[in-house]
Amino acid sequence: MSSNKIILSTSNLSIGYQSKKGKNTIAENLNLTFKEGRLISLVGGNGIGKSTLLRTVTGIQKPLTGTVTLNEKDIHHYEALALAQNLSLVLTEKLPPSNLTVFELIALGRQPYTNWLGKLSAEDLEKINQAIALTHIEHLLDKKHHEISDGQLQIVLIARALAQDTPLIILDEPTTHLDLFHKVSVFKLLKKLSQETNKCILFSTHDIDLAIQLSDEMIVMTESSVEQDQPCNLITKGIFNSLFKDSSITFDGERGKFVISN
Repeated sequence: MSSNKIILSTSNLSIGYQSKKGKNTIAENLNLTFKEGRLISLVGGNGIGKSTLLRTVTGIQKPLTGTVTLNEKDIHHYEALALAQNLSLVLTEKLPPSNLTVFELIALGRQPYTNWLGKLSAEDLEKINQAIALTHIEHLLDKKHHEISDGQLQIVLIARALAQDTPLIILDEPTTHLDLFHKVSVFKLLKKLSQETNKCILFSTHDIDLAIQLSDEMIVMTESSVEQDQPCNLITKGIFNSLFKDSSITFDGERGKFVISN
């Protein structure tokens, strides 16, 4: 089902911050491509700049130099509504207090399409129901969103992004605070969704071993480089060996996982 259509790309992108003292460049000359039907993970050590990269490719933060192109148009030339029809974002921050049910939370994904009254059309309901079916959360619909577990809420937020029906879904650390069982469930769901919906799904994660097993491609950020490739090629290149500066954490290329020595 997957094709080679590029949904988003960066050209000679430099990311970082502008301050009175000048530019603080985190990474530069990034030429990344995100194609439909691919599950792409973004990994790197704490403070390496993963969130800055995500903020820049989603148009929240302006690049220092270079461009971000979404569906053949500079991301900064989109109106907010049009951008929300092309890109959906799932953040890790806590939801504001409310009495929304799970169904109502998922229905918010249709906001970029509803009329000014916020009335759901037949197409809106169809997209919402498709998202619910794909994520298998029918049993949660009548619960308030604060009554469900963190793992369940993460899947509900993914369903909301699916209801938004954009070609690109970007998630910032969707498996934070989840136990191993729920981490694996979320990873497997994202893999299934990229295959079944042909959407491009990009997510940042600290669960590197799981990302290696399930991602179609990975973007690995280190202090000296940013590499995008298939996990097997990144292993062959020895990219993971330079991810951590601690000599007690090494990467076993044959087993495809990190090993901790005493």
